[in-house]
Amino acid sequence: MLELLNITEIIISILLIFIILIQAKNVTLNLSTMWGWMWAITKRWPEKILQNITIILSILFWINSLLFFLLK
Repeated sequence: MLELLNITEIIISILLIFIILIQAKNVTLNLSTMWGWMWAITKRWPEKILQNITIILSILFWINSLLFFLLK
């Protein structure tokens, strides 16, 4: 069981690193429409998909690490 958790943690961490590295470096801020406190962050569907994959992989990594810690 511990070997399986160890292997899945390695796979999840590699996928998480890859997904983070392929994301865009800058956040799309629409600074031309900035009036006082009004600003907009717009994300297109590929950015949303990458963000959701990042969140899911980080949660899976956290759960896997917690299980690995508790079973060890």
